[in-house]
Amino acid sequence: MKYLAVVAALLATLPALADPDAGKWDAVTGRADGQTVYWNAWGGSTNTNDFIAWVSRRVREDYGVTLEHVKLADTADAVTRVLAEKQAGVDEDGAIDLVWINGANFAAMKKANLLFGPYAEQLPNWAFVDVDGKTVRTDFTIPTEGYESPWAMAQVVFIHDTADLAEPLGSMDEILAWSTANPGRFTYPQPPDFLGTTFLKQALVDLLDDPSVLADPATDDNFEAVTAPLWAFLSDLTPTLWRGGRAYPATGPAQLQLMADGEVDLAISFSPAEATAAIANYQLPPTARTFVLDNGTIGNASFVAIPYNSGSKAGAMVVANFLISPEAQLRAQNPQVLGYGTVLDMDALSAEDRAAFDALDLGVATLSPAELGQVQAEPHPSWMTGIADHWISRYGVAE
Repeated sequence: MKYLAVVAALLATLPALADPDAGKWDAVTGRADGQTVYWNAWGGSTNTNDFIAWVSRRVREDYGVTLEHVKLADTADAVTRVLAEKQAGVDEDGAIDLVWINGANFAAMKKANLLFGPYAEQLPNWAFVDVDGKTVRTDFTIPTEGYESPWAMAQVVFIHDTADLAEPLGSMDEILAWSTANPGRFTYPQPPDFLGTTFLKQALVDLLDDPSVLADPATDDNFEAVTAPLWAFLSDLTPTLWRGGRAYPATGPAQLQLMADGEVDLAISFSPAEATAAIANYQLPPTARTFVLDNGTIGNASFVAIPYNSGSKAGAMVVANFLISPEAQLRAQNPQVLGYGTVLDMDALSAEDRAAFDALDLGVATLSPAELGQVQAEPHPSWMTGIADHWISRYGVAE
């Protein structure tokens, strides 16, 4: 027993193993073999969960990494967990190894020094990423600086059932006019749900004469004046909504289910191929289609980040790198799987991989890149936080 105590004391004095260097990939994959990576990611979509399960199988086959999907309802829960661990002095082997993150949550973790990195631009598959044509180096105006790696592109679209709403609506004013003439046939997810808050941001972007003001942080001095058009719009829209605006679907999938059940004719989505995927899965009728607004819609990238205290940083980087591989990106873009936009530059791919993307059938309800039109920039995350808080204070949280 005395011998064991001496050994334990000696081990305690040894320095912790240095963090892996993404620039030394053979060493990274060597350390990753046998590691378990706990990926905290939104778990509200069967298609997304199935895709992550496929990623888990592939990284186990190729790298010996065990990937466990920790399903989240709100990414802020992961941020809170890492912050609590830091405050408690848990600086090694934390509970979270990888997190699907965007916007305000990334800004909060970066500001609090809760992230490992920079690592993203040293990943081998970064060579395929479209750094010029896609917003993969900023997240809601915040420079990523290599602290998160992109894995999907998204853009706001509106899904409509052409059997009941034949023509696209070109603006938020047109949506208001249609909803007024067809009460109860539209709703959006309940803020602070991400998609529900996205609808509020999209409305504000479309209603403002100059939405570039949203690129700067919201302040006490400018918030009320800038957001005034949104609250005026909602004052008119809310009574026309499903259930008179007294209740809202909790999530995007719940909103889509209302359309599937014939209760609403219009829904918002952040996935241009979601309608096609829903038709393929018999969730929506074949008459479903998508449209964007005349002045464009908000677009962004989805990212993964590694907490500073992860005990499986090498394994987490392996997963992040696999997510931007042509194999994973092709599968994610398939509308029968996810229908997410790719973060890759087609000109950087091999002829074989490029041909595979070219041959992919995006589906009857998916707009082409040209049809998606202008991409409106995401506002600074402070606007999203402030708008969600004010919506709750004005409209309450429905039972």
